[in-house]
Amino acid sequence: MLAIASALLAQVAWPATRPFVLTSGVPDDLPQSGEGEVLPSPRRRFGQGGGPGPAYTAVAAGGAAGALARYGLVLALPPVPGYFPLATFLTNVIGGLLIGMLIVLLTETFTAHPLLRPLLVTGVLGGFTTFSTYAVDTQHLLAAHAVGVALGYLFGTLVAALAATWLGIQLTRALSGAFSRGVR
Repeated sequence: MLAIASALLAQVAWPATRPFVLTSGVPDDLPQSGEGEVLPSPRRRFGQGGGPGPAYTAVAAGGAAGALARYGLVLALPPVPGYFPLATFLTNVIGGLLIGMLIVLLTETFTAHPLLRPLLVTGVLGGFTTFSTYAVDTQHLLAAHAVGVALGYLFGTLVAALAATWLGIQLTRALSGAFSRGVR
């Protein structure tokens, strides 16, 4: 279900009227990721320089920072058994909003260093958002016989996180377009 929702979001966020051209020269509906500048081509042989080390390091460092931020939010809003897990919900919604914003900034608005996307999106926000805790929270709500809360949380988190991602994309595009035209 998440894969279908993600595919639909991709169609809305990057419609065919905004094609992107990959480094291979083939048009694509999604923005270029920059990974081709970070990760070596599969044809590159071992020992010929480059390598995925910097990207892996960026993702690991970002992931650690994101996980610590999530832990801080859980400490500030500790879960109460049988009640709506607000910290995890907010983590995924805020993370979705920031992912939408950063993807536009890093792929459409600015020419960013190729390690910024792995560091910030995959690392920090990948470590911050948590769909494994979301699943465990749902399981705990069901075990506590809070079926209504569990179903509301299950579907509400999915809808809210995807909507926040879409909103982040749209707001950032609108703001970056306004600033590029000189509107303040």
